[in-house]
Amino acid sequence: MIVTAHLSDPHIDGEQRSVDRIQAVMDYLDALPHDLDAVLVTGDIADHALPGEYELARRLLASRHPLLLCPGNHDERGAFRRFLLGEPASSAPVNQVHRTERFTIALCDSSVPGKDEGFLEDDTLLWLEDVLARTPGDTPVLVGFHHPPTLLHDPYIDGVRQFGESRLAALVERHPNIAALVCGHAHTAAATTFAGKPLLVAPGVASTLRLPWEHPAQPGGHVHLDRPPALAFHVLDDTGRLTTHYRSVV
Repeated sequence: MIVTAHLSDPHIDGEQRSVDRIQAVMDYLDALPHDLDAVLVTGDIADHALPGEYELARRLLASRHPLLLCPGNHDERGAFRRFLLGEPASSAPVNQVHRTERFTIALCDSSVPGKDEGFLEDDTLLWLEDVLARTPGDTPVLVGFHHPPTLLHDPYIDGVRQFGESRLAALVERHPNIAALVCGHAHTAAATTFAGKPLLVAPGVASTLRLPWEHPAQPGGHVHLDRPPALAFHVLDDTGRLTTHYRSVV
């Protein structure tokens, strides 16, 4: 059995509120009585992409579990690499792969510099194709990114989702060992399908999305700041069956 924790959108800005919320989540994960196979953080790590925010994030996200990160629309690739990953600054997509004998995780950079919507660049799709080609066909793969590549039926989120998704769908359909796709961005726990695979959306750490039928028609009404931070656990069993559990952290 493979168990990964999945959190997203901490929006660390140096204010005590964001610090307390991500610290509560990481303390919860580190206090678990069993080791996790990985912890995924699918973007919007820093709120303003400032060096100090990333340096703080690096300390707050330190964990005894393997940690994997990808950028979101609030992140900036050069600063993300330099201050969070300890790599030379670069404007190239931040794509990362984590391999074990039992599974592979491929995190893709769906951010578009200067924009809120998402898109997987051709170089990223070629990188992902290569990762999958180098992965044995019987090894399950989780593919992650920040922006959901399909409608979630919220006008605000759907307007800044991942576009150009037909290219990704064609790639997914060529690789049956992709167990699921995971993402963030929406600040709401959600589950749907994409290209015949589960698409699992992490809840937000910084805030929670109010859906259209939940919020009043007023500016900012779609954001709920008082709900506790939350995360997902994705469980892949030996038969290839995937189960997702969502947890709030008080």
